[in-house]
Amino acid sequence: MRDIPATVINDDVAVNVSAQSDTGELWISTGDLARVAELELKPQGVCRGEICYPLPPSRQSELLRVETGKSWFNLTAFARLTSQAVAHDRSRSTWYFGVRPDQRQQLSSLEAPDFTLPDIDGRLHSLSDFRGKKVFLVTWASW
Repeated sequence: MRDIPATVINDDVAVNVSAQSDTGELWISTGDLARVAELELKPQGVCRGEICYPLPPSRQSELLRVETGKSWFNLTAFARLTSQAVAHDRSRSTWYFGVRPDQRQQLSSLEAPDFTLPDIDGRLHSLSDFRGKKVFLVTWASW
């Protein structure tokens, strides 16, 4: 495969890269991952901040390859793996990546409102008392 100039639009930001493409697949250097998609290749998978997507061993060759001493990442295969929409304009060598499921905010806020409830012994506890700690809430209703 040969290098081609490509434009990648991700998070509504256009980035020009030197890429490789075959049968509509977009391969970018692993060094361009952060610049193009704010992604980083780590031992636990492909990560964006604290969110990591494990790369299934059975799909490693579909997602990663080393060619002429350079590591390449298949951004379109990753988009399929994460259910991200992709549009490709071959004549302009442009790929558009839509919003990933982890970016969709279906709630108005990802922060739980503070509340205070008694425990079984009647002592009051507020959610804000546990700020910075992991909390597992179990609720039940009779209706």
